[in-house]
Amino acid sequence: MTIKILDGYALNPGDLSWEEIETLGDVTVYDRTLPEQVMQRAAGADVLLTNKTRLDGEVLRALPGLKYVGVLATGYNVVDVDAARQLGIAVTNIPAYSTASVAQMVFAHLLTITQRVEYYTDANRKGRWSACADFCYWDFPLTELSGKTMGVVGLGNTGQATARIAQAFGMHVKAFTSKHVGDLPAGITKESLDELFRTCDVVSLHCPLNDETHHLVDARRLSMMKPTAILINTGRGPLVNEQELAHALNAGVIYAAGVDVLSEEPPRADNPLLKARNCFITPHVAWATREARERLMHIAADNLRSFLAGNIVNNVAG
Repeated sequence: MTIKILDGYALNPGDLSWEEIETLGDVTVYDRTLPEQVMQRAAGADVLLTNKTRLDGEVLRALPGLKYVGVLATGYNVVDVDAARQLGIAVTNIPAYSTASVAQMVFAHLLTITQRVEYYTDANRKGRWSACADFCYWDFPLTELSGKTMGVVGLGNTGQATARIAQAFGMHVKAFTSKHVGDLPAGITKESLDELFRTCDVVSLHCPLNDETHHLVDARRLSMMKPTAILINTGRGPLVNEQELAHALNAGVIYAAGVDVLSEEPPRADNPLLKARNCFITPHVAWATREARERLMHIAADNLRSFLAGNIVNNVAG
């Protein structure tokens, strides 16, 4: 069994082991694969594992020996699953491996915005506190989360984990979700999308990206928000119209935003959010705790092991 991993570096930059997958076949790991290298590197593979390297229909049709594609992520839009289905190629993904880590990042951003710990640490290293006339100082509003309202857009695994943490902080939680009101976890109020944006102090995005949610956050919805409101996006970059969010931040329409994902990654140098007022950006690392990556690696091996035993799990190609 020939197994080729097309872009293994993000999952395993050297602190994990491929050993569990190596027990299943002859493994070749490429740190990164450019589009023009895909055909050459994928040739002869029975199994391809990919995170962000695209496998379109043309590539899949040129690989007659390919039996299985394992996506090393939850989102699987990098693979033409329709073509895979027609060709009889199994495609699997890795669901729910990073739930706790992504929910944790939501609050890393939220606490960064409300407390500015890193800002004050840096200022104090430069002597700011030592030169202060008073016993304390602050340059930004300090906000207590208890009593504020968190709006969660999408109440899947990560949305529910985020809601639980919000409740632990003493926040009220509203959710926009397809779930029936009777099926909501205790303490969560179901709300329309527009009403959620109008009434919440924090809005956190956890919905899938599709035609209906593309640019779900645009100038119209941003204008509904409180001027003190905070937007958090750890979901998918294109959920947000980045130009319109940048304008809203710079104009003071909303107070701040914390984002871990952008519409193009890595971003162009002229992405408007990179220089927007009160916009805090992390480089798509909410998923990347060691614990989450270890979990991903184990599930990827289990997916492949199940396939080899004749039982496809986490199948996304139908």
